[in-house]
This record gives sequence, C-alpha cells and structure tokens, in this order.
Amino acid sequence: MSTKTIGNQSGSAPPGGHGTDAHADIGKHGIAPAEIAIGVIIGRTSEFFDFFVYAIASVLVFPQLIFSDVDRLTGTFYSFAIFALAFIARPIGSMIFMTIDRIYGRGTKLTIAIFMLGGATALVAFLPGSEQIGKAAGILLALFRIGQGIALGGAWDGLASLLALNAPENKRGWYAMIPQLGAPLGLMVASALFAFLVSTLSANDFIEWGWRYPFFVAFAINVVALFARLRIVSTPDYRNLFESRDLQPAPVFDTVTKQGRNIIIGAFAPLASFALFHMVTVFPLSWVFLFTKQSPARFLEIEILGAVVGFGAVLASGLLADRFGRRYVLGVSAMAIAVFSGFAPQLLAGGDAGEIVFMVLGFAILGVGFGQSSGVVAANFTSHHRYTGSALTSDLAWLFGAAFAPLAALALASHLGLLAAGGYLLSGALGTIIALYVNRELGQKFS
Repeated sequence: MSTKTIGNQSGSAPPGGHGTDAHADIGKHGIAPAEIAIGVIIGRTSEFFDFFVYAIASVLVFPQLIFSDVDRLTGTFYSFAIFALAFIARPIGSMIFMTIDRIYGRGTKLTIAIFMLGGATALVAFLPGSEQIGKAAGILLALFRIGQGIALGGAWDGLASLLALNAPENKRGWYAMIPQLGAPLGLMVASALFAFLVSTLSANDFIEWGWRYPFFVAFAINVVALFARLRIVSTPDYRNLFESRDLQPAPVFDTVTKQGRNIIIGAFAPLASFALFHMVTVFPLSWVFLFTKQSPARFLEIEILGAVVGFGAVLASGLLADRFGRRYVLGVSAMAIAVFSGFAPQLLAGGDAGEIVFMVLGFAILGVGFGQSSGVVAANFTSHHRYTGSALTSDLAWLFGAAFAPLAALALASHLGLLAAGGYLLSGALGTIIALYVNRELGQKFS
C-alpha cells in the first residue's frame, strides 16, 4: 500500500459532497491513506475478534454451560437466539452514541463504547453456569449480549467512510475493501485461540475455565485498539478532516426521515455476502459439532484455512472492483452465492474433504462480495447525513443479513436436511440482486 498522501492524487469530490476537494484537504493536513487504513484495520479486527470469540462460544460452550437443562440441539437454538440480540441492539446503540458524539465529541463516544464493549465481553467470562444460578445464567448472558450490541453501535468511528470518500478515484474499490480485512484477521486469531484450548485441555477443564480466557484477551485487545483509534480520531488534523468532509453526526430521526430510502437500499445491497458470512463461520461449526464426529479443534483449523482464503479474496475484490466496478462485483458475487446455496451445504456431510471444499469455496466467494460491502454505504447520502446514515445502514445490513442466519440455517438443516439451509442463503442473494436491479441510481454510484 502506497504511503503517498491522497492529496498528491487527482480526483473529484465524491457524490453527495459539498464541493470541498477531499484530496486537497488530506494533502493540506499531511495525512496518508495508509495511516487511515491502519486505524480502520485495527478497529475492525478488534471488533471482529470479539464477535468470533462470542460466536465460537455460542456453539462450544453456552449450550452446555448455560442451557444444561435441555438437549444440546435445543441449547444451541437458545444460544443462537441470544447471539442475534446484539444485532437487534446495535441500531439502538447507534442512536444513543450519535447523541453522545454530537454533545461530547467522537473521542468520548469511542472511549465509552469500547470500554462498554470490553466490559460486557469480560463479564461473559465470569458468568456462572445454569447448575449454579439456574435460568439467571441465560438472562445474564442475554443482558451482556445486548450490552455488546449497544456498544458496537457506538464503536462506529467514521474512519471507513473517510477512507472510502477520500480514496483516489481509480482505486476506490481497493480502499473500500480495507475495512473488511478485519473479519478474516479476527476469525484467524479467535479460531486459533479456541483450537489451542480445545486441543490441550480436557473437556471438563475447557467447559469449567478454559473457554473464559479468549474473553479476557478480547478485553485487552479492545483497550489497545481504543488507544490506537483515539490517536487518530482525536488529533486536530483528523478533526478538521472529518468536519471538512461533513462526517459529523446528524440527528437519527432526521436522517431516517430524509434518507430512509438510501438506508434501506444500502442495507439490502450487501445482503448476500452478509448472509453468507455466518453460513461459513458460525453455522458449519454448529452442524459439525452437533451432527458429526469431527473434533472441534480440527474444524477450527479448517476455519483458519478458510479465513486465509477469505483474506486473499477480500484483497482480490479491490482489484476486481477497480477494474469492473463495485456494482458488477456485488452482482456477480450475489449470483455466485445463489449457485453456492443450491449445492454447497451438503458438502458438510462429506467428511474432511467435503468440509474443506465447503469452507474454501465459501470463503473465496464471500471475500469477493464482502470485500466491497463497505463501499456501498457512504457515497449515496447527502453530505449532512453521510456519517449517521452510513452507521445506520451498516447496522441494518448486519441485522437483516446476518443476525438470524445461524439460527435459521441450523433450524432448517436439522429439520429438513442440509440442502434446506441454503434457502436462507438464497434469500440473501436474491435481496442483493433485487436491490441492485431496482435502484439504478445507486448502481450508477457503485460503478
């Protein structure tokens, strides 16, 4: 990645801007695109690490520890239902923290949100099981999960939008994929940590205390990421740049009223990749753990392999988008996901070879679509509503596309067979294709 300042590149103000030359702004303040990119990657990796630590525990730990009074499959259903609560709470967090941002500033907002996220995550590590406190264990887990979701809504720092809006015109696809690198990086670290614990500890020790360590690590990573992000967003140069690019919080209800159509279309455009996201990360782990004799450690190793492939595919998405256009990349990846949904879930019943093919192929397709999903957010909003609209669009995209994917896929697969799990994935692919087709104006801005 070049460390030349964007100010030395040519390009015009993005759609919805107010006429300020973004590149001149960055050149004036001496901010390199690599500096923004580092802040984005650190922030996203820490958030996704938290996400995957909780997701893996939702399969390997919570059904046995928190819902020990029901069978393992039912306990996993309950666990996945609580898993979805964070996505429901996330838009609420955005509304709360946008107000804090307007009154007290972005640094204060980020500090409160990240410590709240880390605190809720750390509290999960101290959670007693249902054998000690009964149904209160499930209630506390749900409360902590809601806390995580509210905090994630407040963790939006605007750096991804800043990076996309100020990228050189011929490299916007490349810079749009940078925030998405945090997902495979977070999955690699979380899967490796759990694989190590599962393979080195006895089953009793892992359930008793071993699973708690990744949650402590998540808290520590959050603190480190917080200071790295504050170092960027709280400096005078960046404050001026956020202001010059109109990346300031607007009232939520005003944004929804005036930009509701853009928010909804923006949320549905990346639906296919967001639905596939959980179909290759959370759901297959649950299926393998519940319905095969495969060891969790072995499948977590396969997930690491898939994440490596996904990382490469995210990088490739940037090159493809700059060559063919983001709308084209999203459309083709959605069609590939639709095809994938028709046969691939059955591969999970094919042993090691089938699981590897499913994960590698799934992550390859996911990376291409997911790599450009952040590029569909900012450019379609008016300048005044861009910051808040981008945050709400991201929240709703995760809610519509990903929140219930593990629960729906596991319910369909356990009752109707693996092929039925592809139905949920197909619905996400159709959502993306329809959104890209009916909104030609949005499509023009993707190109």
